[in-house]
Amino acid sequence: QVQLVESGGGLVQPGGSLRLSCAASGFTFSSYVMRWYRQAPGKERELVAAISSTGGSTNYADSVKGRFTISRDNAKNTVDLQMNSLKPEDTAVYYCKADFFASWGQGTQVTVSS
Repeated sequence: QVQLVESGGGLVQPGGSLRLSCAASGFTFSSYVMRWYRQAPGKERELVAAISSTGGSTNYADSVKGRFTISRDNAKNTVDLQMNSLKPEDTAVYYCKADFFASWGQGTQVTVSS
């Protein structure tokens, strides 16, 4: 079965950086688009970034463009999200997801606060 395990979250000051990682299993990872989403308290889950199956194409929400970078390692079945210049409004639980599968991981909490 599909399993997604996110890690790397934590508490960081505004302007700081974090690198999130998602370990995937239970499907042919290299065949699927992978996405990072986030959900802040009281808000709907929103798409943050996406990466094609080969890693050759990426897309970002306007709110994170130029600050976040999504990448993947198909040999290790992982997808990462490098987050720089973090802002308090980036505070949320971050999730990864594979297209066409309904499974979500447990998420990893990112808190940006001084």
